[in-house]
Amino acid sequence: MTLFFTVAVVQFVALATPGPDFFFVSQTAVSRSRREAMYGVIGIMSGVMIWAAVALLGLHLLLQQMAWLHSLIVLCGGAYLCWMGVSLLRAAFSQSPEQQFDEHHENNENDESNTVNTHQNSHSFLRGLFTNLSNPKVLIYFGSVFSVFVGDDIASSTRWGLFALIAVETLIWFTLVAFIFALPVMRRSYQRAAKWIDGFAGALFTGFGLHLITSRFY
Repeated sequence: MTLFFTVAVVQFVALATPGPDFFFVSQTAVSRSRREAMYGVIGIMSGVMIWAAVALLGLHLLLQQMAWLHSLIVLCGGAYLCWMGVSLLRAAFSQSPEQQFDEHHENNENDESNTVNTHQNSHSFLRGLFTNLSNPKVLIYFGSVFSVFVGDDIASSTRWGLFALIAVETLIWFTLVAFIFALPVMRRSYQRAAKWIDGFAGALFTGFGLHLITSRFY
């Protein structure tokens, strides 16, 4: 139980540290809808499960040996985050905050009347998945966590128990984030500064992407 508690605490600290996943969920919840944000959360959890499985199977050691493949993953991830950032920046400064909120509010009303656009939901899931997968530092984190706390003497059942713990903890945390940022008070705050909030989020995603790209050259 001590092992599970330790990993749970370490995972919580990692989740609570703002990064691309946090900003994606919060921005989607406050600007689009809670439903779309939750599809994004499921996508992020799926990405976390993939990275955790890779670490559990020891494949992260293979990536460390194949420097070219690791560099390619990092560059592709950085490029994707930059693309998301630029898209947010273009959307932020292409129309007024009132226009942005009116469009998002209309989408939210559609969600509440159960006429949800399936394409939007699947798009949010894929964006959440790719946002998580585009950050190879998550793999480094999982590799370090499992190498420190999970030795070769740990039973297979314990390993997969930790896998389930990380997946559930990720789902709970980002569900909480989605619900908080979808609250009416958060929506009203977004309405007053939609242009600048989206612009700030776009700058953050672009910054994350450029940091990943430049990290391969220094």
